[in-house]
Amino acid sequence: MKMSFILLGMNPTKPKAKGKLAGCTVFITGASRGIGKAIALKAAKDGANIVIAAKTAQAHPKLAGTIYTAAEEIKAAGGKALPCVVDVRDEQQISSAVEKAVEKFGGIDILVNNASAISLTNTLETPTKKVDLMMNINTRGTYLTSKACIPYLKKSKIAHILNLSPPLNLNPLWFKQHCAYTIAKYGMSMCVLGMAEEFKGEIAVNALWPKTDFLESDIHCSEAKMRVKKLLLQYFSNYMSRLIAIYTAAMDMLGGSGIESQCRKVDIMADAAYCIFKKPKSFTGNFIIDENILKEEGIKNFDVYAVTPGHPLLPDFFLDEQPVTVTKEPATHGALPELKEKEAQPPPKPRSGAVEGTFRIVKDSLSDDIVKATQAIYQFELSGEDGGTWFLDLKSKGGNVGHGEPSDRADVVMSMSTDDFVKMFSGKLKPTIAFMSGRLKIKGNMALAIKLEKLMNQMNARL
Repeated sequence: MKMSFILLGMNPTKPKAKGKLAGCTVFITGASRGIGKAIALKAAKDGANIVIAAKTAQAHPKLAGTIYTAAEEIKAAGGKALPCVVDVRDEQQISSAVEKAVEKFGGIDILVNNASAISLTNTLETPTKKVDLMMNINTRGTYLTSKACIPYLKKSKIAHILNLSPPLNLNPLWFKQHCAYTIAKYGMSMCVLGMAEEFKGEIAVNALWPKTDFLESDIHCSEAKMRVKKLLLQYFSNYMSRLIAIYTAAMDMLGGSGIESQCRKVDIMADAAYCIFKKPKSFTGNFIIDENILKEEGIKNFDVYAVTPGHPLLPDFFLDEQPVTVTKEPATHGALPELKEKEAQPPPKPRSGAVEGTFRIVKDSLSDDIVKATQAIYQFELSGEDGGTWFLDLKSKGGNVGHGEPSDRADVVMSMSTDDFVKMFSGKLKPTIAFMSGRLKIKGNMALAIKLEKLMNQMNARL
């Protein structure tokens, strides 16, 4: 269906707009790189006006891109750009950027709350300053930026607020390991719930989230965030099948060599956002997954978004892979989501000798080539029957396994139950699920830990 808009900030003396967002003014926080910039460039191709509201005025030593380089790219793509130095924790900086946008372009049609901060640490390991950072950028920053833009959005015929935040999922799994981050990120999503109702009929307010994505391409990447994500990505990169991660400018810094093969390009998020912007104001209060909305638009080939088509892809937070799901009764508008769980099944009893049998198969599969390629000693602290301390020595000639501590210090120590150990080696338990749910704990060299994955794959068919 052909759509027509009354667009703010258009100059009637200029040639006619070339796309549906032509002449629209799009205010994007954290748009100097990554997903924010990708959304900006997508709109710029239509001839949109882009307000780049981000902190990065000077180049980061490891991450390319500033508000000024982003502005040049936006202009080259066919749009107009207004780079503004904005820390969303500073209400005055937000207000100043909004005023500049209105003065230059005549109004604001779309707001994208993309800026975000993350620290994947548990309660006792999250310093107060990190809690404040996440709350102030994610929840408070989204709220204040929306508040500043709303008076102008209400005057627009398009009027969209899009928060880059997840569906509200009350599965305790997503709170257990990083409670502060989850609360702060869900604050962005709660802004969607509240503002969608408050401004129904005036402004469409929605959330967009990748089907899976560890990487939030924002300008507030702390050193701790980089370290934590690097460890997660290094260890689990080869375990993630049929799941997705977004390839951002931060990927090389976060994931190390080769990690990009398991990712999608940021274009998928930009295209999904564009689909949302085309919808009417009545399309509001939705928590949208990028792949889902593109499928609704008729997209069938998602290889176009893959860095390496056909390669296994990385997962994201907040989208359940376990049977625990959050459901909401359709008639109870405004009620708290209800946590609904499938009937719990009693855990199977550890099989007598199962661990010893697993190690026996591992030992039979060892070779000098495996030892040469791995060069690591693994120690397993197993609880339950047939448990105790076990080791896998892939440094000594020919390799070795056994009960007790290794003769040399272990490079990696893994702690779990005997049952989970057997399930992992037989392919019945995903290491990422075990790790994120606290069933698997890892200490030591994560770069060496990932090398164990190849050996585990060889065991799957025999266990």
